[in-house]
Amino acid sequence: MLRRIDLRASDAPADPDRLRAVLPRAAFDVDAAVEAVRPICEDIAEHGIHALTKYAEQYDHVVPESFRVPESALSDALAGLDPRLRRAFDISIERRRAVSLDELGDQQVTTAVAPGARVSQRMIPVNRVGLYAPGGVAPLASSVIMNVVPAQVAGVASLALASTPQREFGGLPHPNILALCAMLGVDEVYAVGGSQAVPMFAYGVPGLCRRVDMITGPGNIYTVAAKRLVKGLVGIDAEAGPTEIAILADDSAVPAFVAADLISQSEHDPAAASVLITDSESLAAAVEDELERQVPQTKHAERITASLIGQQSGVVLVDDLDAGILVADGYAAEHLEIQTRNAAEVSTRISNAGAIFLGSWSPVSLGDYAAGSTHVLPTAGCACHSSGLNVKSYLKAVHVIDYDQQALSEIATDVVTFAEAEDLPAHGRAISIRQEDAG
Repeated sequence: MLRRIDLRASDAPADPDRLRAVLPRAAFDVDAAVEAVRPICEDIAEHGIHALTKYAEQYDHVVPESFRVPESALSDALAGLDPRLRRAFDISIERRRAVSLDELGDQQVTTAVAPGARVSQRMIPVNRVGLYAPGGVAPLASSVIMNVVPAQVAGVASLALASTPQREFGGLPHPNILALCAMLGVDEVYAVGGSQAVPMFAYGVPGLCRRVDMITGPGNIYTVAAKRLVKGLVGIDAEAGPTEIAILADDSAVPAFVAADLISQSEHDPAAASVLITDSESLAAAVEDELERQVPQTKHAERITASLIGQQSGVVLVDDLDAGILVADGYAAEHLEIQTRNAAEVSTRISNAGAIFLGSWSPVSLGDYAAGSTHVLPTAGCACHSSGLNVKSYLKAVHVIDYDQQALSEIATDVVTFAEAEDLPAHGRAISIRQEDAG
């Protein structure tokens, strides 16, 4: 089912450029999608609710009675929530909040660089954030928790959330998403799909929704494209592509576990990537046997099969664990599982991964829902430069500079010299005029 990429007896693992060319990766042409969503964004910016109505009918095949979800719908969804599911939500919220509180760190640090000269860094929350929770292929209620909880811990004062209207629920978003909003105290909720919600949040819609300062949350390629279009006007978290899992495993791994974890992420999307990196040909064969056995038993076998046989998935065979680590680091997976001997020690040699899951008892599915970690993670190799969504994603680091007269005098000549070297004499004059005034 999985194609094989054999890198044994190859120097590709040690050559990042060659490695990038041979490793499986999903095609994700955001540029093409940008041109598709540009008219939508411009239309919503210009025509507001009228445009939202047109696109809800065209893409969601249902026009909500009100794009702003009434509070009664939130309370009704919470009242109808299965008690077992509410317990699962409660645990997920509790653990994500506990980790978020530790992520918060110091709100201000001050450095005295000289007598009378202090520089402080204050961490200030973004004022207003628009969150998107996908509701298409799968209604990702978990994304509500992963976006809302760290934003609340960061101190974001105003949160608005959007999710796709569902025809089967009378034009409201999925009731699990609404119930979670009620549990978390988010009462500004919109029944608007991703590529429309992004411009709604970015430009604001008179009479409906105030513009936000930042937009976060995953979505399909059109949601991503819309975020790229408005980036700069507002902040965004990331341009997240199809989900991906890489598993670095040796012959100590349990084939049934490895196969189940590959399947779990393929379940998201036919474009999802599932990659096994191993130095054990016998493990690769056993995992392939398990895939043949397990996939037909799953509810979404067709979607999973499409993902596993796609160009973005495969088994990468390497000579040894050292080569496997190089491949895993070069791939920079959104989710990296390490199912090897001494997994914790191996993880210290990984620098590129959205999140790392250690051993046989920390599967990605745990992180998707209730580990306490974030599941909004960089994809498509972006883990080499970006982090997952966390409390600090919602904080701005602002420097506060506080020098007294003597401290400025001590460094005045150096600043003027520096400014003259850059041919910016007015910069230097802003310093020297104070020295003359003081004299």
